[in-house]
Amino acid sequence: MTKTDMKVFEELESEVRSYCRSFPTVFTKAKGYKMWDEAGKEYIDFFSGAGALNYGHNDPYMKEKLVEYILSDGVTHSLDMATAPKAEFLETFNNVILKPRNMEYKIMFPGPTGTNTVESALKLARKATGRTDIISFTNGFHGMTIGSLSVTGNSFKRKGAGVPLQHVVTMPYDNFVSDSLDDLEYLERFLEDRGSGVAIPAAMILETVQGEGGINAARFEWLQRIEAICKRWDILLIVDDVQAGVGRTGTFFSFEQAGIKPDIICLSKSIGGYGTPLAITLIRPDLDIWDPGEHNGTFRGNNHAFVTATAALSYWKDDTLERNVQEKAKVIKATLQKLVDMYPEMKGEVRGRGFMAGVASEIEGFASKVTAEAFQRGLIMETSGPEDEVFKLFPPINIDDEGLEKGVHILEESVKSVVGAKELVGS
Repeated sequence: MTKTDMKVFEELESEVRSYCRSFPTVFTKAKGYKMWDEAGKEYIDFFSGAGALNYGHNDPYMKEKLVEYILSDGVTHSLDMATAPKAEFLETFNNVILKPRNMEYKIMFPGPTGTNTVESALKLARKATGRTDIISFTNGFHGMTIGSLSVTGNSFKRKGAGVPLQHVVTMPYDNFVSDSLDDLEYLERFLEDRGSGVAIPAAMILETVQGEGGINAARFEWLQRIEAICKRWDILLIVDDVQAGVGRTGTFFSFEQAGIKPDIICLSKSIGGYGTPLAITLIRPDLDIWDPGEHNGTFRGNNHAFVTATAALSYWKDDTLERNVQEKAKVIKATLQKLVDMYPEMKGEVRGRGFMAGVASEIEGFASKVTAEAFQRGLIMETSGPEDEVFKLFPPINIDDEGLEKGVHILEESVKSVVGAKELVGS
């Protein structure tokens, strides 16, 4: 096979490309938690498609079901017409995920990506309440289309919109300012005071663990107080579980341990199971006031994704996967804390929850150097945070002990190498 020249991407693909700059090789094969490039070099994947591959690459059961469906000439594209795979997904999701958790929601298919589900949630909240504004939170990331960008905190991403992003008020996320400041007292004061300039919003939108914003995990008490404030003021609560959901934090929904019940839930990425594009918006039944076709999209009927998504739900018919994630999460947290303790030079802080964890470093550029070194050693991982100050671990949630140990070992060696580099001295 002829080796691919990386120049083809430099010469023909837009400058907007990013991940291929961080991982400069041509990948040809992937299985489970491993990827291989053209030269045959093996990599351990602690990136997981930015959370779209919670079950790893090419899960055999999902692949079997998908290939079987394709070979039977099953319908691929159907907009929102009724199909057997969609019916099976709806029933399975309701029976396996919603009913056991005493959750009652209508399921909407808004389009195939995370930003599609966020856009639909914002639009519905405004329609249902008759209000215009949304409260979002510092360092939140909700997508790259205009509505989603308006509730996103990252200034670099927001600037790309090219137009003013309006009708959103940003409030401090849990511990954004300091441990001692009661940021929710601050938020509620704005709602109470008619001179604050903040109108009662249609909704608040948040991530329980901020993926792109720096692996900031909200305390359960903070989430509970947010829910109480929303109920007090008749504000809808939208939880964006696009990246933190589908088991990544140890339970299917990231908010389960907090005991809250959002009015609207956004899911995408790993809900498709196989990396097949799919997004759903879960709507409290009385809020489902859409007129037919009022929000739609050409690719909201991705039957291949319905097939793999239904197959993926077989992981959730008992609590085996949940328990494994929670146990291995302890290993991840202990490893990261050990690194922080062993190498005080990096001025690190452990962040996150479950399989959504990382270390924030006060040393400029440190996290990026760690991920670059890790890639050279055969570990794929990325940075997070407004200044790329966090190196984050996103292994597949079904990774085995051997894979986790291998990846963690490479990470430890990478941190050790960067700490020992001359350029860190005096930082």
